[in-house]
Amino acid sequence: MEDFFRKKIRNIPDFPKKGIMFRDITTLLQDPESLKKTAEALFNLSSTLKIDKVVGIESRGFIFGSILAEKLGAGLVLVRKPGKLPSETISQSYTLEYGTDKLEIHKDAIVPGEQVLIHDDLLATGGTARATCELVEKVGGQIAQVSFIVELSFLAGRDKFSGYKVDSLVKYDSE
Repeated sequence: MEDFFRKKIRNIPDFPKKGIMFRDITTLLQDPESLKKTAEALFNLSSTLKIDKVVGIESRGFIFGSILAEKLGAGLVLVRKPGKLPSETISQSYTLEYGTDKLEIHKDAIVPGEQVLIHDDLLATGGTARATCELVEKVGGQIAQVSFIVELSFLAGRDKFSGYKVDSLVKYDSE
């Protein structure tokens, strides 16, 4: 199945800057067969888990996060950049290669003790997803799984998730 995803994901050299090979999942979204296979494969990674809430990370994590929530019979929670959520939030800062950024979650989005699946499209250095784990735990959620479509394993982002169940559909071992 990993070969299927490798063939369907578009590679764009030198985006967003020179030297980076961008793994573009929009090709999975455009094709109905690929969209369905991606959703099914992600669901299969978590179908045996009891999930109360799926957390989608802005913005591509919202797409399959919502599909997973529906398939798992769970609620959907959005984690967004500052100032995008309308109710009371808590925030978490994290480090980027070129500075820092911040994510927010509604304070009341997760009931303490709920089992949570965190989903994003890509695992690179792990900063965004790790910050999301910290947000979920701050509001009392228990992380059952962190899932991704693409993992850039050569960047060792998985190392930030010791003690968590981390899954991805396709791994790239080099740029």
